[in-house]
Amino acid sequence: MAQSLDQLKAKYQSVLTFLEQGNGSLKNVHIEGEKLLIRAEVANAELKNKVWDQIKQIDPNYSDLTADIIVNSALQPPAEAKRTYTVKSGDSLSKIAQQFYGNASQYPKIFDANRDKLNNPDKIQPGMELVIPA
Repeated sequence: MAQSLDQLKAKYQSVLTFLEQGNGSLKNVHIEGEKLLIRAEVANAELKNKVWDQIKQIDPNYSDLTADIIVNSALQPPAEAKRTYTVKSGDSLSKIAQQFYGNASQYPKIFDANRDKLNNPDKIQPGMELVIPA
């Protein structure tokens, strides 16, 4: 059964978020055949590899995706700024990790980066501002 555009975008949301957060220039996202097509440009091969790493974390076979990621050296690579996230009601570190990394089991990365605020990964509160490491 074919998935809808919304279903596929939701599945690969962490890839889209990564590109939208200044790591690239998202050119288009649509259904082509029965696959999601993501066309984007990034500033260097390292960022291109990070996009592919993100895709493979979500689905190692990416059988429902066509990704056309082009290196455009005219693009400015992103500054190494700290990403932050404000905790909302109902959030957990695993839910936040799923959003940013496409993999809920990456939550220890977020926990380790916020040990100054957190003693227990299960005790986050709405309104907390957490650092999200790359």
